[in-house]
Amino acid sequence: MFMSNNPKITRVTGPLVEADGMSGVKMHEVVYVGAERLIGEVIKLMGDKASIQVYEETSGLMPGARVEPSGKPLMVELGPGLLSSIYDGIQRPLDLISSIEGDFISAGISVNALDRKKKWRFNPVLKEGDELTAGGIIGTVQESKTIEHKILAPPTISGKVKTILEGDFTVDETVCILEDKTELTLMHEWPVKTPRPVKSKYDPSEPMMTGQRVIDGFFPIAKGGTATIPGPFGAGKTVTQHQLAKWSDADVIVYVGCGERGNEMAQVLLEFPELEDPKHGQPLMQRTILIANTSNMPVAAREASVYTGVTIAEYYRDQGYNTALMADSTSRWAEALREISSRLEEMPGEEGYPAYLGSRLAQFYERSGKVKALAGVEGSTTIIGAVSPPGGDFSEPVTQNTLRIARVFWALDARLADRRHFPAIDWLKSYSLYKGSLDSWFNENVGEDYSLQARQAQGILQRENELMEIVQLVGADALPPSDRLLMETARMIREDFLQQNSFHEVDTYCSLEKLYWMMKIILEFDRQAMLALEEGARIEDVTSNPLAGEIAKMKYVVEEDFKPVREKLYSKIQECFK
Repeated sequence: MFMSNNPKITRVTGPLVEADGMSGVKMHEVVYVGAERLIGEVIKLMGDKASIQVYEETSGLMPGARVEPSGKPLMVELGPGLLSSIYDGIQRPLDLISSIEGDFISAGISVNALDRKKKWRFNPVLKEGDELTAGGIIGTVQESKTIEHKILAPPTISGKVKTILEGDFTVDETVCILEDKTELTLMHEWPVKTPRPVKSKYDPSEPMMTGQRVIDGFFPIAKGGTATIPGPFGAGKTVTQHQLAKWSDADVIVYVGCGERGNEMAQVLLEFPELEDPKHGQPLMQRTILIANTSNMPVAAREASVYTGVTIAEYYRDQGYNTALMADSTSRWAEALREISSRLEEMPGEEGYPAYLGSRLAQFYERSGKVKALAGVEGSTTIIGAVSPPGGDFSEPVTQNTLRIARVFWALDARLADRRHFPAIDWLKSYSLYKGSLDSWFNENVGEDYSLQARQAQGILQRENELMEIVQLVGADALPPSDRLLMETARMIREDFLQQNSFHEVDTYCSLEKLYWMMKIILEFDRQAMLALEEGARIEDVTSNPLAGEIAKMKYVVEEDFKPVREKLYSKIQECFK
């Protein structure tokens, strides 16, 4: 790399630093700024002048300070030791920094993302003379009790194995040497803004189970799919993402707190290490990576945090795992883009956001997918991003641009949240574009009438919404008996099925089988009650039937005891109205 002269700062404006003498530097190259060597990234070049977004606090920087190019883009370290870690937006381990520096991150601190002292037991899967493909698996390490870490060759390196070792190694010790003398270790680096290459990409065809009835029953997401959760303050975006991180059947969870309030991120950091993984009985952190970039941290690092998270998720996907990335929230990321864009004096778009907002969001969400990795295994990355529209206005640019990309829309409603209906997902505004392709999976693996029941339940709720205008004018008693029964069935669907208590030890999670039978029992009650009305029964007797109370208690029955309860209740409903 040729540098024409000594690069120095000419201007400092918040997180944006301008420097001259930067000829030879590339776009997105990492540079070290000032005497404290603050980490920054080149985001604009004009001749030998460069604009740099700094990922750390820039107070104290001044014109004339030195800028040192690194010659490479922003990279993350990928290898054993990622799981259970808590990083900041540029992959600095916060727990290690806390033990060294205390509760505050000092400017310019440099700490390895992966522990260089811990030894891992490496078991090779190749032998001398084998051909190693680019991105192929060279061996395994038992990273946690639940995850076997496949050691991958970098996607740019291939060749014939000359030497391969077995035993205990640190992440930076050589375990494999190729005939061209390339040395491979347990870890490698990858630029965060470059998607990891794959052999092929498939259409998502299998649902990601979340344990939340409104999602799994009405608006499912596929493994390798994309979803967005927009909602106003207090509607439950963060709690919903916490639930998805805890209960989804993804193998590896990457949770990115991007510009969120410190108390919410602190809750995640304190709560997750104490949670038990329902699949394995081990601590949930053994398959979780947390990236914390709170609202009081440098604004530029918000953009880096989502790219850091998705790169780590892609890495475990390439090992054959189903990964899920929770980004909370992309609105704060977009606000960071807006601030940097305004400091660059770029032409603003709608509401001051940069004109490239839509393309940046698309580049992020398009890194999801179900793929065949270079190693020949299949894996997936599911991306779920929260959006925080000001005042709950879904017409604002971040929400609208996200809607064009994400295929699942879980719209949170403040009115539902005010009524303590959680998850506050509006069943009239939300949708899933995966539903049609997933219906066959549900019908085959859960119940042959699963998708039909879901459509019937949603149809009842839509009809209830149409009748509410009449009820508000003349009252429910003015409705014919069939419509009054529909209103009662809709109430049961809303309160006894969709409403779910994330803090209740039983109701916080619902299996697909339990979900299916809860829906089936409510619809059977409606069907039998309608037959009774047609035979002359009074609507008051039907709606006051004590079976309605038993249906309301279904959600609190533990999974192990649910089968006899459901069979008894289903038989009671069929006999009661005869």
